[in-house]
Amino acid sequence: MDDSLQLGKQALASQPFSVLVGAELTGYSPGWAELTVPITHQLKQQHGFVHGGVISYVAGNALTFAGGSVLGPAVVTSEYKINYLRPAIGTVLIARATVIYSSKTQAVCRCDVFVIGEGEENLCAVSQGTIARITQSSEAQA
Repeated sequence: MDDSLQLGKQALASQPFSVLVGAELTGYSPGWAELTVPITHQLKQQHGFVHGGVISYVAGNALTFAGGSVLGPAVVTSEYKINYLRPAIGTVLIARATVIYSSKTQAVCRCDVFVIGEGEENLCAVSQGTIARITQSSEAQA
């Protein structure tokens, strides 16, 4: 396993909510990240679909990992939006995020979220967001 993927896995393991939902960083390289979340009964809403908040979580975290892959580890999500395309019914969520544009202080990223069901991937959501590098001055203001 390469060093950047190992560091990314350590960062994910330090996030209590990520541990709670069973998230795993399965791919990580400059400008790209892939996260998976196994679908359990506890992550569903009353109609049997994966709760939108869980889909939003995996998209947002994948966006942040992709942005962090080019900006460094001290990053936060500045903003993002998500479009839910179809109910997520299956066994695993996969979020794949890429950097569309980056500067010294921010990265604009896109994420596609798929659900694995009956052996195939189905796109269930798309997201785009801006990831910002944390500077010492912004840390002092927080």
